[in-house]
Amino acid sequence: MDNTTDNPNVKRYLPWVVAIALFMEQLDSTIINTAVPSMAASLHVTPLSLKAVVSSYILSLAVCIPVSGWMADRFGTRRVFSIAVTLFTLSSILCGLSVNVPMLVAARILQGISAAMMLPVGRLAIIRTFPKSELLTAMNFVIIPALIGPLLGPTIGGLIVHWLPWQAIFFVNVPVGVVALWMIRRHMPDYRTEATRPLDIIGLVLFGSGIALLSWLLEIFGEHYLDATSAGILFLLSICLLAAYVLHARNALHPLLNLSLFRTRTFRVSVVGGFITRLGLGGMPFLLPLLYQIGLGLPAWQSGLLMMPAAVAAMGMKLISVRVLRRFGYRKVLIVNTVMIGLTLCLFSQITSATPIALIVMLGLTQGFFNSLQFSSMNSMAYADIQVEDSSMASTIASSMQQMSMSFGLAFGSIVAAWYLGGLPQTDHTAVMGALHHAFLTLGVLTVLSSLSFWVLRPNDGDSVSRGQVTVS
Repeated sequence: MDNTTDNPNVKRYLPWVVAIALFMEQLDSTIINTAVPSMAASLHVTPLSLKAVVSSYILSLAVCIPVSGWMADRFGTRRVFSIAVTLFTLSSILCGLSVNVPMLVAARILQGISAAMMLPVGRLAIIRTFPKSELLTAMNFVIIPALIGPLLGPTIGGLIVHWLPWQAIFFVNVPVGVVALWMIRRHMPDYRTEATRPLDIIGLVLFGSGIALLSWLLEIFGEHYLDATSAGILFLLSICLLAAYVLHARNALHPLLNLSLFRTRTFRVSVVGGFITRLGLGGMPFLLPLLYQIGLGLPAWQSGLLMMPAAVAAMGMKLISVRVLRRFGYRKVLIVNTVMIGLTLCLFSQITSATPIALIVMLGLTQGFFNSLQFSSMNSMAYADIQVEDSSMASTIASSMQQMSMSFGLAFGSIVAAWYLGGLPQTDHTAVMGALHHAFLTLGVLTVLSSLSFWVLRPNDGDSVSRGQVTVS
């Protein structure tokens, strides 16, 4: 660690540095979806063939996240974070300059690799800079872009492709990246480990290939060019690879992901409980646009605007979540808030063409309010009882599981909706609305049930973060 951390401005500006980088990543991962038809027309290909543009980013992100903690320990947080943001900005330019699909896919792979370094290394810098009594406030600030980016992406992407060439969507992040690099140079501390553990090559191959295959299967779920038998075989193969990694990690001296951290109750409940909870939440960015556009008949840009209230509420929640957690503690907040999220999801099943827009906006505000508190609570509690020397490993595991939960949640939401729709065509307005309503109810009930995963917490768990108190596990 260098003397950068002696600068009092580091604590003031570091959350901004990490938040800006995280916003870049989240915005980029969602803004492209609305531009696919325009991109396909410009590149003279079918929209389906551009699936690789999206999946290549997800795959490279999933494979490279586990290496991020090792790289930060070996080369330092400032260097790795700076290189990641630089590569992300340059790859964004390359995406905008692409003249064919292979060039665009290659640029997206580079984007995914650089994005995989930003979130875990940024989290690590936050954890190592702030004492646990201040960690909640810092992480609460940083998590807001993760909530806003996916909501702004479809809206901004829709507006850009309506008025400008599709290449412009990739240039949005360029000025943001330049600002981020300037701030990194001035305010990013340089943490590293003196005795760096060797890189677990075998673990990287097993876990990387397993998670890449699983992420790809989730990404292409529902496409007709992969039959059920092939998908089933590949799914079993991915599970076997991940199981092989678990066996390998138990005996390895320096595993890629140290699974022994799951023995820490607060970390285990935060990561595993958060994974289960996100199964319900993860499908909402996919299902809500369908509800607004197919169910209510709204154009894409109006559908995007209806996603905005959740972002506004998320920003408002960060002003009071610290006091809420300090007053009630993690156990009560996570149990009650998870139930409230589930009930909110169920209420979306009551939306019809006769529902006033004001009520839809209020429901969106409510959802954003509870979601923000949930993510802030789960993400900060994970590090309550983690030792400093394990912080990079904890950040890597948490980031990997979060990426997996996002893919699982999106696929799970689409599976539920498709199951209720059955074999009926998507042009059947009544059938689609009925399927979506049942999907919201199902996801809501499952989210309520997921609150049971937080019952194993003790009343004082996480007090080192929420109340600045040292607790004994």
